[in-house]
Amino acid sequence: MDAVVHFINDSLEFYRWSLTIADKRVENWTLMQSPLPTLALSSLYLLFVWLGPKWMNNREPFQLRTLLIFYNFGMLFFAARAAGYSYICQTVKYTDDVNEVRIASALWWYYVSKGIEYLDTVFFILRKKFNQVTFLHVYHHFTMFTLWWIGIKWVAGGQSFFGAHMNAVIHIVMYLYYGLAACGPQFQKYLWWKRYLTIMQLVQFHVTIGHTAYSLYIDCPFPRWMHWALIAYAISFIILFANFYYQTYREPKKELVRNEKVVVNNSGMVNGIKSENKLIVENGKTKKKGKAKHE
Repeated sequence: MDAVVHFINDSLEFYRWSLTIADKRVENWTLMQSPLPTLALSSLYLLFVWLGPKWMNNREPFQLRTLLIFYNFGMLFFAARAAGYSYICQTVKYTDDVNEVRIASALWWYYVSKGIEYLDTVFFILRKKFNQVTFLHVYHHFTMFTLWWIGIKWVAGGQSFFGAHMNAVIHIVMYLYYGLAACGPQFQKYLWWKRYLTIMQLVQFHVTIGHTAYSLYIDCPFPRWMHWALIAYAISFIILFANFYYQTYREPKKELVRNEKVVVNNSGMVNGIKSENKLIVENGKTKKKGKAKHE
């Protein structure tokens, strides 16, 4: 018990010390006075991920098409809030210079947008698209909003801008995809490029690691702890996104039919369609059959 008490006291002492080196420009901005509001929102998010599917289990899914269109295209506004900055090596300048404050403000809006993106999961659950709420999905949303509070609190500028700016570009493409998908089936046939969006995300993480490693190599005057934390974080995303890509686009689809009859016609339709030639798969064996009526 004493060890636990000492750990808590040491943690609080470390947090109080860390506040002495925090960015004074943002300390009175919304949500930045304390980590508790961010942690509370993130905890509510995880609670909804857990309870939402149970609540929706016996309810009809919400359609939300009009809301989704405005929401997804509206996210483009938040993703595009960025300004010019050095992409090679940029230290944090804790000054009240108008350009530096503008950068800090843009990064704060980026952080806020990560909280708004929790609605992605809310919409999936309300529409009963539970298969979309994967570990990768929840991990991505939960950690981005929670960890970016740390970024804004201590390093609202400098090299932080590179990752945020690059991710904003990816999100412009991503929310364009979601916005078009929400417009209805007439647009979905043009969304064949989904796999390339995943490739873009993987490229983003590799570029992030390369850029951060180069910053360490040239000893860019930016907190080294943030550099190493960013590399570890990007590696976790590479592992998760690579696994998603393999399972979605590369893993061979296996359809095992056991102890049941499935009728397939030459056009690939299953059960209940008239056909001149049909294949009957029964208990793992294939049989041909002539004309068949509607079943």
